[in-house]
Amino acid sequence: MGSHSVAQLLATLGITKSHSRPHVSNDNPFSESQFKTMKYRPEFPKRFDSYEPALGFSRQFFTWYNNQHYHTGIGLMTPAALHYGDAENVRHSRQRVLESAYAAHPERFVSGCPRAPRPPQEVWINPPAKTTAKEKGPPEPNCPQKPGAPLTHPRPGYPLSSCVPAELDSVSPSSNQNKESQNSDQVIEHPSHALKIPGAWGLAPISEEIESEAIPLVL
Repeated sequence: MGSHSVAQLLATLGITKSHSRPHVSNDNPFSESQFKTMKYRPEFPKRFDSYEPALGFSRQFFTWYNNQHYHTGIGLMTPAALHYGDAENVRHSRQRVLESAYAAHPERFVSGCPRAPRPPQEVWINPPAKTTAKEKGPPEPNCPQKPGAPLTHPRPGYPLSSCVPAELDSVSPSSNQNKESQNSDQVIEHPSHALKIPGAWGLAPISEEIESEAIPLVL
């Protein structure tokens, strides 16, 4: 493509050069698939001696390609069936044959009655990206984020009247014990060792690493 002689030949024939790349607007994967089907045909020769043999081969190939070759990308239809609007009639005929075969021998179809493939409703070269992000909706009726929402249980009848709140002494030390601890000279070697064990004032053993960085805290 970069040589001067090829550029002159294309200009003489009235052909506009295009340096197509994948995933661009002028890229046509459907034509490339058709070229591959043509070149992989067993009757495709290594070379054509002249223009007339190439034209004769192309006429035979495109007649077969459009009227006899079933394409998987269009529901095993031929391009002619889609072009002339016969795709739905063909699909209904296939479906009736499949249903009769299923009615005669249902044990052969482990997944149920088969369905004739449907041609695609739209075709894209570069389909647009699908956005799956969900928009943030309004808060729930009992959600505290909503202004003026009551802080109640979302399920009716809760909490039950038989539910008794836990005593404060069973969760944390009482205020009298806190006062007694203020008069003592007890030292918590590290602030992370808070008194969270119910009914126990003993502290867990401190490792050497924590003890080296301990900060005295007097209560």
